[in-house]
Amino acid sequence: MSVIKHDPIGGPPSKGFRLDRTDAKIWGVCGGIANYTGIDATLVRVGFVIGALVSFGTAAVIYGAIGLIAD
Repeated sequence: MSVIKHDPIGGPPSKGFRLDRTDAKIWGVCGGIANYTGIDATLVRVGFVIGALVSFGTAAVIYGAIGLIAD
């Protein structure tokens, strides 16, 4: 069963989380999170880097899990 992501009449796309392949540096996780939340992708990337340093790599593992599971 497929899910329609865009309204066929031309309305706005549905707000579901998807990896962003156009704004991707590694897998598009940060770009997808930025599109989903409406904030700048650079801020999300900086947040992941700071989170990876502070959490001793746990944020990097979460990033990898999102990249493998999503989309």
